[in-house]
Amino acid sequence: MKRHTVLSTPTMHGEELAFVNEAFEKNWIAPLGFNCDKFEEEIVEVLKGDQPLYGLSLSAGTAALHLAVKLAGVKRGDVVLCSDMTFAATVNPIVYEGGVPVFIDSEYRTWNMDAAALEKAFEKYPQAKAVMLAHLYGTPAEMDAILAVCEKHNAVLIEDAAEALGASYKGQRCGTFGRYSVLSFNGNKIITTSGGGMLITKEKEARDKAFFWATQARENAYWYQHEEIGYNYRMSNVCAGIGRGQLLHLQEHVDRKTAIYNRYKEAFADLPVTMNPFTEDMVPNCWLSCMLINEEVGISPITVLEALKEKGIETRPIWKPMHMQPVFKDADFVSVADKAVNEDIFARGLCLPSDIKMTEDDLQYVIDAIRACL
Repeated sequence: MKRHTVLSTPTMHGEELAFVNEAFEKNWIAPLGFNCDKFEEEIVEVLKGDQPLYGLSLSAGTAALHLAVKLAGVKRGDVVLCSDMTFAATVNPIVYEGGVPVFIDSEYRTWNMDAAALEKAFEKYPQAKAVMLAHLYGTPAEMDAILAVCEKHNAVLIEDAAEALGASYKGQRCGTFGRYSVLSFNGNKIITTSGGGMLITKEKEARDKAFFWATQARENAYWYQHEEIGYNYRMSNVCAGIGRGQLLHLQEHVDRKTAIYNRYKEAFADLPVTMNPFTEDMVPNCWLSCMLINEEVGISPITVLEALKEKGIETRPIWKPMHMQPVFKDADFVSVADKAVNEDIFARGLCLPSDIKMTEDDLQYVIDAIRACL
């Protein structure tokens, strides 16, 4: 029997309604408010470890990335070295500010930015002002090596942890490595606010400046006084209430995603595929389980995607690398490999259903369908 099996959708629990109802009862429906304040505090409590952190809840992860780029001082013509295998939202805010993205290839150990390629890029662009790093599909990048290169070249690290809430590297949570870090609460993420994001920084002054920009850069005056360009990037108090209820279940979501990943890995052990990798120093959140089809098989992931679609199974190609996107056709791309790693992963990779509401029967249905293809 044909089923409808989705990639990743929100999973609601009920506690969200209590926070949302409180916003209704207090008639605090507009942006900002007590849920936003508490959500920031609660996210920081999950992330911080021993370091001071400050959060700013915003309307989208993209808004947080934009403010991070501004905080990093990126101006027109400034070079930013950026993850190449990522969603366009990682890159677009660089261009909003007139910056010039230069894309960095990945390594096969994590599918994330390759520190060796980053070093090579700094040799070519010693003036690069910042590094924009994305953790792919909830797997941390090899942060020791990346941070060492950034420190060597005095570059600001902006950490796009949109997909990686709940993941950690050597015991440190993703979202705490950058001078400015970003989370996303889009509907398909590990937790959701229906839409929204958060800026995380170790600097209170930076958080305050970002808040100022996010509220239309309104000066402290009785009238509407504006001396800088601002934005309407505030999160709704209602949406933040959803996030507070979701956050109570973060580890539960990570555990279920991890179980799905492990189930795929075990089921495909005898097939010519590998799952998205990570190292022993890492605890990924397994946001999306992905497979890489061995090159000798000669089967395109699109062939598998179309066969699974006929069975009602939603899959998605791996992110198309930014240097292959028409909009960035003139951007530079730096790799240390003979053949670009990201082009290879894109050509052979597929994201699999990772919805935590899938039953064992649903999961077995997907597994059987994939096995039939391979």
